[in-house]
Amino acid sequence: MANQPADNATNSATSASPCPPPLITNLPDDVSHQILARVPRFHYPYLSLVSKSWRFTVNSPEIFRTRSLLRTTQVSLYLSLRIGSTFNWYSEQNPQNSKRTVVPLPYIPQNPVGSSVLAVGPKIYVIGGSINDIPSYNIWVFDCRFNKWEMGPKMKVAREFSVAGEWNGKIYVVGGCNVDNWVRSINWAEVFDPKTESWAAVPCAIELRDKWMHAGAMIGSKFYAMADRGGVVYDVTRGEWGNVPKRLDLGWRGRAAVVDNVLYCYDYMGKIRGYDVEEDVWKELRGVDKGLPKFLCSSTMVNLNGKLCVVWEGEKNGKGMDIMCAEIEVKRDVDGGLSGTILRLDVILVVPKGASISHCLAVEF
Repeated sequence: MANQPADNATNSATSASPCPPPLITNLPDDVSHQILARVPRFHYPYLSLVSKSWRFTVNSPEIFRTRSLLRTTQVSLYLSLRIGSTFNWYSEQNPQNSKRTVVPLPYIPQNPVGSSVLAVGPKIYVIGGSINDIPSYNIWVFDCRFNKWEMGPKMKVAREFSVAGEWNGKIYVVGGCNVDNWVRSINWAEVFDPKTESWAAVPCAIELRDKWMHAGAMIGSKFYAMADRGGVVYDVTRGEWGNVPKRLDLGWRGRAAVVDNVLYCYDYMGKIRGYDVEEDVWKELRGVDKGLPKFLCSSTMVNLNGKLCVVWEGEKNGKGMDIMCAEIEVKRDVDGGLSGTILRLDVILVVPKGASISHCLAVEF
């Protein structure tokens, strides 16, 4: 009995878990953590092969928070293509390569038609849409850090063909619903806060409430939402609604992207133009005609790390159809015009004939 405490102490020492080895020999783990956060994340699959502790570290939420604090995040291109009745998602493999390539991602659990899609931080939000012609309340969230889809908090009303924009980390969604009752009317515009995972109504005047929206963009602190006829603009900082300028309404065609507060899209001649909000004028993007086709349909644009990135359906051949991508540096000229320089132009994917481009996004993490 006298030896029992000693025996218990021995057993406790024997059963105690050994201290895990440091991530990097002779360095504290917090220092090692900072070093790994500075490595481009496209090397993380290789770092995961070093050890279990490295694999756990480079896939942890903490490493991505550290990357954000250190400003070592990177921007990647993400694509959604509709092939048959399924939406297929792809991500850029390594933008540092001379040729841009993409890899497939997990399938979204549902395939709603007419969803609003946007990226906020490392997450992609697929908002509303219709399933079997029934508008949906759902939002699907894809965490690009972990390649995982999950269901987000439902909206207050079901929507299809709405538009969404981001300001200060919050998501604003406009239209896409009938206003035939009080609930739909009061929630025609909603705002989602990812931090609290909650939706709230955005009050607006009755005369602004169109149903179908075909395009939207955030320019500065103003969210422009284009309806079938006309459109509305919401000043997020002031909480004020108004009508979009007539010249913007007449010239906005197809998907658009905003770079340096200039909204770019293509016109009816297939040329890229930029709309200057301050001057209320459309300007042709000069210097890119020889390198790019006419964008009469089936193209989309995104601001990719300060560059104008255009993705379109290219040539059809025996293998299928090429998905093309051009990265353009745009600038304002001395005479007030806009000019562009094509930095990269690649075939990034070959898909079956009949596929169509749904969305392209720039995701930072």
